[in-house]
Amino acid sequence: MSKITRLFILILFSLLTLPVFSEDIPEDVSVVYFSKEISAKSILKIYQKIKGNVKGEKIGIKVHFGEDGNQTFLNPELIEPLTKQLNATLVETNVLYGGKRKTTDSHIKLAKEHGFTFAPIDILDSEGETTYKAKEKLKYFSEVKVGTHLDKYDTIIIYSHFKGHGSAGFGGAIKNVSMGFAPASGKLQMNTAFVPNYDPEKCIECGLCLLDCPENAISIKPVVVDTKKCIGCGSCISFCPAKVFTVPDKNERHSIFLEKLVEYAKVIQENKNMVYINVLANITAYCDCMKMTDKPFLPDIGILASTDIVAIEKASHDLVNKECKCDDAFLKENQVSGYRQIEYAAELKMGNIKYKLVDIDKD
Repeated sequence: MSKITRLFILILFSLLTLPVFSEDIPEDVSVVYFSKEISAKSILKIYQKIKGNVKGEKIGIKVHFGEDGNQTFLNPELIEPLTKQLNATLVETNVLYGGKRKTTDSHIKLAKEHGFTFAPIDILDSEGETTYKAKEKLKYFSEVKVGTHLDKYDTIIIYSHFKGHGSAGFGGAIKNVSMGFAPASGKLQMNTAFVPNYDPEKCIECGLCLLDCPENAISIKPVVVDTKKCIGCGSCISFCPAKVFTVPDKNERHSIFLEKLVEYAKVIQENKNMVYINVLANITAYCDCMKMTDKPFLPDIGILASTDIVAIEKASHDLVNKECKCDDAFLKENQVSGYRQIEYAAELKMGNIKYKLVDIDKD
């Protein structure tokens, strides 16, 4: 075989293996890759589709280690091979409410108990916080707070468990960025618009809300929420078995809360290179912050990856709705719609709401 023939074959092979973007997909449409197989092998395969946007040598993978007592958080074995391949660090921040994830030492200990023993763990706000400036005027924030260690990383892979959330409707990539990178003071900034509604007549006087409220803002017999103490963390909504506490969905506060999540994510996105992987498994009505195991309300769907945070959230939401055979699965299951996250992120031009779903299982 001549050198010219070999060169022609190499060029042809390179062209055939390139992702199809420019000619086939309009600029206002983003690619979201999909695999029905939920496995470590599939994570590695789908990562290949977005790795061109991963820059630098210092890589962080933003995960959720799961609350103490929760068993529906993503199996750590799924992300282990990719973490080792990239020599990456697992990153998180401490939470606003009480529990083992509130302080760094107990947070790391819990993470290891849950199987995250295969890589270094960095609690980003363990040594304080810093601010990122917004690049344009926003409704609520001119700057946001993040853990100081975030500056150590060239790229963050936002690895999200896409499932329901008692306050936000659903938790995916947007919430994983906003709440996920904010220290306690930043989380409080997002939550301040969010004082729950409550119905004292539903109270069964179990006392769980008293144990779970980090600010002792709740009293019972009858139920009263002290609005001066409440930090809007939503723990009472998630943990109350009698559904006494509800999201203020019928007034403006809920929309403000969701929009604040999005604005925080936008500013962080502008200051930090990120790519996104959403895993649609163990799809529960409530989040991995629950101190109990919630039963999934849908079968597992698959894994998605994209360089566009809006497109991957929209595709994930659409797939869940398709499986649920409804317009808003999370509104149906936990009486909270989180769709405003996607709408507002698109309005802020964080990405494209239109997407093309590419099934990598057919490669």
